Amino acid sequence: MSAMSNSDEINFDKLFFPKAIGIIGVSHDPGSGSFFLRCMKNRFRGPIYLFNPRLNGKDLYGYKIYSSILEISEPIDYVILAVPARLCPKLMEEIGQKGVPFVTVFASGFREVGNENLEKELLDIAHQYNIRIIGPNCIGVYNPRGGLYNAYEQPKKAGNFSGVFQSGGITQNLAQLSVSYGLYISKFISIGNALDLSPAEFLEYFLYDDYTKIIGLYIENLRSIEQGRDFMKIVKNCNLNRKPVILWRAGYGEATKKAILSHTGGLAGKNEIWTAVGKQTGSCIVNNSNELAALASAFNLTRLPNTRDVGVIGIGGGSTIEAIDILEKYNLKIPNLTEKTINKMKRFLPDVNTNVINPLDLGGAGIQPNIYYRTILALDKDPNISATVFIKDPERFGGFQALLEEMGYKDMDLNKEFIRYISKAKRICTKPMYCVMLKINEGFEEYKSRYKFKLKLLNRNVPVFESLELTGTVLDKINSYREFLQKHGKFPKR
Repeated sequence: MSAMSNSDEINFDKLFFPKAIGIIGVSHDPGSGSFFLRCMKNRFRGPIYLFNPRLNGKDLYGYKIYSSILEISEPIDYVILAVPARLCPKLMEEIGQKGVPFVTVFASGFREVGNENLEKELLDIAHQYNIRIIGPNCIGVYNPRGGLYNAYEQPKKAGNFSGVFQSGGITQNLAQLSVSYGLYISKFISIGNALDLSPAEFLEYFLYDDYTKIIGLYIENLRSIEQGRDFMKIVKNCNLNRKPVILWRAGYGEATKKAILSHTGGLAGKNEIWTAVGKQTGSCIVNNSNELAALASAFNLTRLPNTRDVGVIGIGGGSTIEAIDILEKYNLKIPNLTEKTINKMKRFLPDVNTNVINPLDLGGAGIQPNIYYRTILALDKDPNISATVFIKDPERFGGFQALLEEMGYKDMDLNKEFIRYISKAKRICTKPMYCVMLKINEGFEEYKSRYKFKLKLLNRNVPVFESLELTGTVLDKINSYREFLQKHGKFPKR
């Protein structure tokens, strides 16, 4: 756990690493507070206290149910309040009398449906007892290091990716999606309406948290101009301190704006303002969860490229031309290679059905892992290249077996050999490399081959993306972040 700096008045360690938690509103209904119990039973190391006056004295999943939180003599650091909105103020009073510092309010039915007075009443009680509220209309905290979970089957393995999200569903989905990009979670917080604790206050904690290296945000609205100023300041601070902030700001369409009003009860704000926020703070603005997870993966697995100059390796003239069109659309450059690099590749590439001008077309030679390996090394040493993008289609590996045997390669597992040679290149190369793993056919064998290839490369710190569009998006935003750091004298790192 890390020490706080400017937010000493909020001891977030009691939220993220509570010694005991309480869940108010449990029952046999899976949509009640028992949802959180099922997520955390046999995973949270401390005591979990359950409360429901109608089930007083009964057991649920081996835990005793109490009538009121005031019956517990031991301290409780964190409470999940999972009762209807109308009951929340009365129970918040009892939580305050108990001296609990943090409460997640699970219930909806506040500002988003016009119940602003109920929301104000809840906040007044919280202020009276120095309680900090997460929510309402949210699922709270996922922190595997602290034993806190807000979805079934969330990974116990902890990573360095933290985030604040105004949607519980997106919090849960991103926790799972990130794993498919080789990324694990440090701390995810679902904040819903953000009545009390705002994104800025969590970002302040992340800035000084040793377990957080990358930050994701899903923001529908900010509640006030003052909150917006605090948000801008801390986001920029995180970015300048090399904790890149990836911001998914929802609400560009008119229908989306209406949905936001009914979801968290706030106005989405003007698109131009949020675009300016990204530029002024150095944040990477993304449009969906897939972009957010993919970009976080790239920040996690590779260093920043020095320029937008990219070397591309493909198989087939058409596919390499497609790659140029797409990558240049995302402000990336495909520069000429040096004569030294071209001459080096001519020594091991045939002069038939190949092209040694960037982007490289390896033709039939590209099915040989050792040729691919030597090509990656050649690009990495070229001074005109800052990053390498190589296109691979592992679902075709099985079809090349007979051809390889004709060439003298007996019993070669092409998937395994490509992984071995790319892993070897990764250990030697000094510049970032990215794999585009194209999906051409759909079937069990094809899926199995892609899955195996992707998993092995991710474990070797090679980002893998399933389309050139996503690759272009990621490289564009990573370079924009690097350019922001350069503008402020933060790159290269001193």
